[in-house]
Amino acid sequence: MRRALNGSSVRIRLSGSAGLARSAGPGASLPSWHTPVRRFAAALLLASGVLLLFISQQTAAAQEPQAGAPVIRVIDMNTTVDIVSARYLKRSINGANDDGAELIVIELDTPGGTLDSTRDMVTSILGSRVPVVVFVSPEGAQAASAGTFISAASGLLAMAPATNIGAAAVVDGSGADLPETLASKVTQDTAAFMRSIADERGRNSRALEDTVLLAAAYSANEAVELGIADLIARDLSDLLAQIDGRSIQAFEGDVTVSTAGAQIERREMSFVDNVISFLANPNVAFLLISLGTVGLIVELWSPGLWIPGTLGVAMLVLGWVGIGNLDFSWAGVIFLALAIVLFVLEAEAPGVSYFGAAGAVSLVIGGVFLAGRLGDPDLRGGVQTVSLWLVSVLGASVLGFVLWLAWQIRQSAKTKPWEGEGSTSGLVGDEAVVTSDLDPAGEVHIAGEFWSAELVSGAFAPPGTVVAKGERVRVVRVDGLRLFVEPLASGAAEPDARSGPNSGKGNAPASV
Repeated sequence: MRRALNGSSVRIRLSGSAGLARSAGPGASLPSWHTPVRRFAAALLLASGVLLLFISQQTAAAQEPQAGAPVIRVIDMNTTVDIVSARYLKRSINGANDDGAELIVIELDTPGGTLDSTRDMVTSILGSRVPVVVFVSPEGAQAASAGTFISAASGLLAMAPATNIGAAAVVDGSGADLPETLASKVTQDTAAFMRSIADERGRNSRALEDTVLLAAAYSANEAVELGIADLIARDLSDLLAQIDGRSIQAFEGDVTVSTAGAQIERREMSFVDNVISFLANPNVAFLLISLGTVGLIVELWSPGLWIPGTLGVAMLVLGWVGIGNLDFSWAGVIFLALAIVLFVLEAEAPGVSYFGAAGAVSLVIGGVFLAGRLGDPDLRGGVQTVSLWLVSVLGASVLGFVLWLAWQIRQSAKTKPWEGEGSTSGLVGDEAVVTSDLDPAGEVHIAGEFWSAELVSGAFAPPGTVVAKGERVRVVRVDGLRLFVEPLASGAAEPDARSGPNSGKGNAPASV
């Protein structure tokens, strides 16, 4: 890598076939792969837009209901309970209520999730005017932790064989136990929440409370025997057959449902919901922010490439979208934002290395405290924190990259600046051949090109000196497209040799 530090010309070259160039001086050009990559990226974006439009149209067409038949809205909830899934469930339930659906069936399979999102889901289910049935399925599925609250809030709870429910003890975001005082307060509050749901739906409040206080869990048969679940069904068809004509509790009272001949409409998380759910993984969000920061650094150090900058900004936006849909810690967010600021400062003052090292440390701290490590209570069935391995590897990699680049910049300061093609500063000191008498202006030939030149008065060129065609001169200064030259020790005509009123007749020098 070489970086010129003189004047306005600044260039960084990194090893590789393409290289990275930062140049504000003459002769700068973009890499050869620049135009093909731009065309490929534009074509990819256009194709993606067309594909998304096609998918949305096909989905809308597939979901068009048939007139006359009662509609049963089936909502797939095979996911963790978080902000994204809570928003999806609320939107699906509201849509079923607005469309006048006969029944809502939530097919549930979840390991748990956040307490706040669980409360939001329970609120959506209890407030539905359309009866809501939760069906823990398929066989082998679970309604663990947060799923227990969602199941208990339903107007009717059905479970497939070999499924289970319970284990709703409160833990922190990393899956560890809460501090004693906080654990007591949160556990009692959550147990009261479970009892209120059970009382509202007429379920066994003692057995459900034990899922919170004692982390009790039950099989499908045990849940039915204890009065937690209402029935066992092999699949959706068996479930609909068993509840046809049955009265199910809803927000405005009991509703008798008719499932015979009903049209089943399935609602799954949209493409956007799935993307946001993927981004809301703490590891993915942290990785995107880290890589996006690196891309931003490369673009600031080497402007004009646009690819690192574009990808970096896109990754940063996606990473912050993911964090916005997490139960994040503000401490982690502040440290991540500080890391980005420090890296930008390092890019504006390259070679200092302090800002880069401090940015790497802030990045590591932000990743550690981003999610799940500050004791926030959750009904967690899985750990939702940034992997310490990922934090360590990324932090060390970014720190190593910044220190290496700072060292390269310091090394380049000790070398002669790189001169790009078309640079004129390298002509100073070179010799040129006079092609048109210099009196004092004329023309010279140097480096394969013809230049307008002007003779500079000096020790070898007193005022009135003329340098004849074919003689050699030395370049002392460049001003735009004109060279200022001086004759060598010999080769210039004495002033009196061409003096007199008629000295210039018949031999006027050509002007350029």
